[in-house]
Amino acid sequence: MSCGFGSGVLGLLFGCSWHSCRQFYRLPAMTPNIDSRAALVATPRVSRLGEDALLFLFTATGTSTPPLPLQQRLWAVTTELEARREEMGLLEIVPGMGNLLLRLTASNAHQIQTRIDVLTSRVLNFWNNPETASSSALNTAEQLRHTITIPVTYGGEAGPDLQTVSAHTGLSAETIIERHSAGLYRVFCLGFLPGFAYLGGLDPALAIPRRATPRLSIPAGSVAIGGSQTAVYPSATPGGWHIIGRTDTTLFDAARQRPALLLPGDTVRFVATGSTT
Repeated sequence: MSCGFGSGVLGLLFGCSWHSCRQFYRLPAMTPNIDSRAALVATPRVSRLGEDALLFLFTATGTSTPPLPLQQRLWAVTTELEARREEMGLLEIVPGMGNLLLRLTASNAHQIQTRIDVLTSRVLNFWNNPETASSSALNTAEQLRHTITIPVTYGGEAGPDLQTVSAHTGLSAETIIERHSAGLYRVFCLGFLPGFAYLGGLDPALAIPRRATPRLSIPAGSVAIGGSQTAVYPSATPGGWHIIGRTDTTLFDAARQRPALLLPGDTVRFVATGSTT
C-alpha cells in the first residue's frame, strides 16, 4: 500500500505539497539502532516513476501491513533524507506502508540521472546501515512524536457496521469494543484524505475485508476497520471500511499549526465513551 498519491508524479498527503508543508509535517522517527533485520523479507526494490521520481519497496509483494520494526526503519530513513533534502536535491518525500516515494529537482536529463544514481545508493545504504543515520535529525524527530487519545462512541447510529463485524469475527459487539479500545496503535503513514492516518496494531481477531460496495458518504469522525488496519475518517467522504463508531475529535484543520492531528510514528489510543450494541 502506498499513501498519498495525487499531485503530478507524487501525491498530496496533507492537501498541499510535502515540500511546502514540511514545516508542519516533520516525520517522527525511531532511534537508528532498531533491530528490524528479522522483518526484512526481501532485498529492497527500486522502480523509476516518470522522469524524476523513484519508488523504493521494502516489503514483499502482497504485504498489506509491514511489521512495525520495518516501518520504524523506514521512518528513520525518511528523517535522514529530510535532513539532507537540499544536499540531495529532493523536491518531495512521501513515505507509505513499507515503501518510499521520492521526487527530485534537476534542470536536465543528465542531471536527473546522476542524482537518481546517487540517491539510490544513499537510500539503500541508509536502509541497510541505519546506524549511519544522523543522531541529531533522529533526536529532533523523536521529540515531536505524540500520543493521542481519541474518545469514541461505538455502535448504533455512530457505528452501523458493528454488528457486521461481529457476525464476521464471531465476537460479540461488547468484545469488539473492548478489544478495539484496548489496542495501542501506531500511525504508519497518511494518505487517501488530508489527515487520514493508517493505523497498525489492530487485534488480528478484529480484521475484516473491506465492504464489497463502498458507501457514497461516510461522516467525518467515523472510526473504521478495513482489513488489518483501523482508522478515523477526518472528513465526510465515500469509503469502503466498516464503521464501528464515531468521534468528535477533529483530525484535520488547515488553520492549525499542526493541521493533521496524527502524524507518522504517533501512538493512538481509543477510549470508549459510550456504546449502543
